[in-house]
Amino acid sequence: MTATSHPPAEWSQHSALWTAFPADGELWQDNLEPAQAEFAAMVSALAAPGPDGRAGDRVRVLVHGSEAVAAATKLFGDVAEIVPAAYGDIWVRDTGPIFISAKDCNGFIFNGWGGKYLLDHDDKVNGVIAKTAGAKMTRIDKVLEGGAIDWDGEGTVLTTDECLLNPNRNPGMSKADIEAFLKDTLGMARVIWIARGLLNDHTDGHVDNIARFVAPGVVVCQSPAKDDPHAERLEGIYQALKGQRDARGRVLQVIRIPAPGFVESLEHEGEAAPASHMNFIIGNAAVVVPTYGTETADAAVKALQPLFPGRTVIGLPANHILSGGGSFHCITQQQPA
Repeated sequence: MTATSHPPAEWSQHSALWTAFPADGELWQDNLEPAQAEFAAMVSALAAPGPDGRAGDRVRVLVHGSEAVAAATKLFGDVAEIVPAAYGDIWVRDTGPIFISAKDCNGFIFNGWGGKYLLDHDDKVNGVIAKTAGAKMTRIDKVLEGGAIDWDGEGTVLTTDECLLNPNRNPGMSKADIEAFLKDTLGMARVIWIARGLLNDHTDGHVDNIARFVAPGVVVCQSPAKDDPHAERLEGIYQALKGQRDARGRVLQVIRIPAPGFVESLEHEGEAAPASHMNFIIGNAAVVVPTYGTETADAAVKALQPLFPGRTVIGLPANHILSGGGSFHCITQQQPA
């Protein structure tokens, strides 16, 4: 197939914002209830109206199991729509479809980030969301996770060699093959490659954790904090973006905000978690930024606010969601208006 159009930018109006509720006690263990509380705060922030009175998002939440439905109803049932559905875990950025328009989406193969985490029902999430959304889904016989790409709505996409050229995704595909694939399925005319993502990231360097479009021709990435274990990679990300041109020929404006620095993994003592302020979700009226209790958190949120006029930029704790491997962008997927 050849895509005739590309997905709108994330800052374009959404008809719905899809997500999934952390509900599996075996997966989340002691982090389950704290992660549910962080999730509920995100949902409430996204559903709230903006500072200029614009409406917030219609948040539609997949919830698995009667106990989880009861917990979700209590936590945020007054501001979000609960959709009973089966799923393995909450990472709908990767398991869900990528919407081209309100009623048209592509469903790619999800293989558990290269076979690392294969859970029952995750391979059905894209179909469930598409059907519930009333959208036609075109099934694409290639592996692609939504978090592996970030786009500007004008035909430019960011990605990493570490993920899309990894033989655990689509073995045998070259860089040229991947670029043709992104053009054919998502209408991307220009691919900007970054070598690597953050340390200890089981997604193999998802770009939504390291660099994000915030406007046409404008990309945000991070500056290292003091004694930052990711410092070398953060500098490499900036250098890879600097001087690049987008699909319309503009030289990218690259803005850096403070990184969280060292955030200890809740799963592996002494190990740096892939914590990042880049994993924000751009809602209709709010931009929700993950924070981790570090001294740079307020400065990062403050630096992002001028980039989103008319939206509230809010930092919310995400340490417990991060224990599952990602943050707010990883657990959401926008459906365009």
